[in-house]
This record gives sequence, C-alpha cells and structure tokens, in this order.
Amino acid sequence: MGVSLSKLSHCWWHSGPKHNVLDSSDKGGKNDQESALGFTEFSLEQLRVATSGFSVENIVSEHGEKAPNVVYRGKLGNNRLIAVKRFNKSAWPDSRQFLDEARSVGQLRNERLANLIGCCNEGNERLLVAEFMPNETLAKHLFHWESQPMKWAMRLRVALYLAQALEYCSNKGRSLYHDLNAYRVLFDQDGHPRLSCFGLMKNSRDGKSYSTNLAFTPPEYMRTGRVTSESVIYSFGTILLDLLSGKHIPPSHALDMIRGKNFMMLMDSGLEGHFSNDDGTELVRLASRCLQYEARERPNTKSLVTALTSLQKETEVPSHVLMGISSNTASSTQLLSLTPLGEACSRLDLTAIHEMLEKVGYKDDEGIANELSFQMWTNQMQETLDSKKHGDTAFRAKDFPTAIDCYTVFIEGGTMVSPTVFARRCLSYLMNEMPQEALGDAMQAQVVSPEWPTAFYLQAAALFSLRMDSDAQETLKDGTTLEAKKNGRS
Repeated sequence: MGVSLSKLSHCWWHSGPKHNVLDSSDKGGKNDQESALGFTEFSLEQLRVATSGFSVENIVSEHGEKAPNVVYRGKLGNNRLIAVKRFNKSAWPDSRQFLDEARSVGQLRNERLANLIGCCNEGNERLLVAEFMPNETLAKHLFHWESQPMKWAMRLRVALYLAQALEYCSNKGRSLYHDLNAYRVLFDQDGHPRLSCFGLMKNSRDGKSYSTNLAFTPPEYMRTGRVTSESVIYSFGTILLDLLSGKHIPPSHALDMIRGKNFMMLMDSGLEGHFSNDDGTELVRLASRCLQYEARERPNTKSLVTALTSLQKETEVPSHVLMGISSNTASSTQLLSLTPLGEACSRLDLTAIHEMLEKVGYKDDEGIANELSFQMWTNQMQETLDSKKHGDTAFRAKDFPTAIDCYTVFIEGGTMVSPTVFARRCLSYLMNEMPQEALGDAMQAQVVSPEWPTAFYLQAAALFSLRMDSDAQETLKDGTTLEAKKNGRS
C-alpha cells in the first residue's frame, strides 16, 4: 500500500520496551530538557564536571565537622544551574534505600519547593541534585542583612509559602521534614521563598538526628528520639519566631515573653511602625500554638495556610520588589513573543488549546497520518488503531475521560508511538485537573518528537497548572525558539 516500514519506523514505530521519561538517565546533553522537568540519575562524572571537580569555590553551604554533607553550586550542559549535595561516605550505607528515597522525593513538584531533579548513586557516592536557588537563605536575609531588614509583607509571605510547601508535602505523604530551620528556606531568581527538598530525605543511619542545637529541638524528640509530623509544626513555630524577631531566639525564652504579655519585646526593632499590633499579635498567637509542649495541641498545615492567607499584605507587589533584588524571569518574560498556541498555554486557556489541537489534527505526526495507507496484518494492530479512533471521536466531542481511556489503550499497545496522541491525552488530563499526568505526557511527546514546539507548549501549560511558573516560562521560551527555527526553514 505504498508506505515502507523503514519510513514508518523512523517516525512512529517502536518495537522495543516502553520507557518512562521520568526515570530516564541523562547520558550527556540528550536528555537535558528531560532532566530539567523530571528526575534523572546522573553519573558521578557529570556532577564532577558540573561542579568543576567539586571545587571549594563552588561550595554554597556551611561545612565542617558538624555539617559534613556539603552543597555545591553546579551547571549542567544545558546551562541549567543546580545545587549538588554530597553526603558523608557513611551517611547512606544502603544504596537501594538511598535511590528509592531520592526517587520518592523526586516525584514531588511544586513551586514552593526547591525541587529535587536527580541523584547519583555510584559506588560509595551518594549525591542529590536540586534546582539552584540564587538568592541566598532566609537566615542570610533575616540575621545577616546588609542594606535593610526584610519587609513585614515579605515576612508574612515567607510564612505562607513555607506553610503551603509543608501542606503540599503532607498531602503527598511526605509530612516529615528533618531539621526545618531558616537555612532550609531559599529564595529563587524571582525572590520567591522555597523550601529545600533536602530535608525531606529520610536517612536510615542518621534518621534519628533532628537538630544539632538542643535549644530548638521539639520536646517530644527529647523524650522519645522520634520525629513526627507535629515535630515539623514545632519547627515551623521557631521560624515564625525568626520572622517576628529577626533573631534566632530559643522557643522557651520566647514563650516566657509571650506568656508575660510582653510580646512586643520579641518584635524586630527594624520593623517599628511597619506593622499593625493586630497583625503582630496574630502571628505571635500562631507561633505560640505551633510551639505547644503537647504535640497534639499544635495546628495542622491546612489551618496554618488558612490563618496566614488572611494576614497577607501587598499581595500585588512581586517578591523580588519586596526583597529589593532583580528578577531574571520577569525581564525575559517581557521580551517573549508567543505564538497563538504558546499564548493559550501561557493563559491556561484550555478551550483554545483544544480548538488548536483539533484543527491541526495529526499534521505533525507522519506515521499516524498515513496509518490507513498500509495493510493491517494483525488483529491487535487493528484494535490498537481502533482505540485511537475512538479516542479522537471522544476528544472531538470533549468527552475527555473517555479520550484518556481510549488513548491509554493505544499507548499501552506498545507497538506504536504517536506524539499527537500524547499531546491529546495531555490536554485531556489538564481538562480533568490532573496536571502531573499531563506533564508526563507532554514530556513523552517531546521524547518521541524532540523538535516539536507543541510538546514544549503543553509542558508549559502543565507546569503553570502545577504553579511552577519559572519553569513554565523557560519551557515557553524553548517552544517559541523551536517554532521560529522551524518557520525559518520553511
């Protein structure tokens, strides 16, 4: 019937096993976009190159006898900045447990986290790779500021974003966070506070350690040696004290002040005249609740988010303005000229995206476009293509749950791969409020068709849905660049 199998194999035929892009290994450049959004197992050599041989000049954390696990700044081959945490040789004796734990934490994706994007588990080496946060720690901005103290509105925003990060982790079954403190809160390129993912890792040998400073350790840990989700709330209370005072005050000392109705002595003198007594009283009350001796009397993350949301000030002012820093993303976004599909994805206008995907059909998907031009020789092949046709009918009718089911049958058939089907199922997932699944499909579409702008645009839409705006903007830029390159050739 006119179409050779060799030509079909180039564009959509796949006889090997199916791969999950989120588990793929980056062997040097080819999977850079993959590692930017999913989870990658890096080689030690890759991370050695990225950190200039683990150079002392690239160390960005405190280190020494009390903090043997060093964090380095690094840069991947695609110029993406990363933070690399290299553990003490004896920290993770069980390599399988380390890998399982890293993969589990690596499944989390949220704009309130400095997300874990990979690890290295080679020989005796145990390293974690996270998004790099260029604007220092909360400790630096609160305790060691140079020009001006952190503004009250920004302190309230830090408290809310941190509570949202903890709530997200708790909802994902990761409620334990080890040694939560002001050094674990980092600021991204736009000045937004994010919680470091490193504290989510549970270490088999070091799992009982919580804090090197007993003055800030939850009472129940002193009694039992165990960390619970309520222990994390206690630590959150100590950070609220940090935000109130601009100093690292032992909780017992702060509680004595609060009980003595002398809470104004807690307040940072640099904030005088910049907050209302009502706001100050409410934040002190919240800190006091978090620091209750009995763990069961402390609030949960959901109630923290609710309480802190009502306190927010200057909500229209960008974080980088409140922080007094420049924003790389803000400036680059203004220069970005988007295509209609890119614009729809940036606005999360799912109806418009649906219309455009429906209109273009399988034009960029040569194998599927020619599916009827050759003889079907097995019933399984025919059934697989029938499931795609049923999916297309449901997609056209906006019956997105049915479209997901039918496209899944087609994809799991295992013998044919279509980037357009991944794109359509991606949008169907977005329509059903399943952004993580949508992101996976958009990434799979890109793996099948690496220079297809639509795959990047849909990744951006999924990232916006996940509230990962910085990554979404970068992906939009990649899609726009590919679109311009494609149009320049035609």
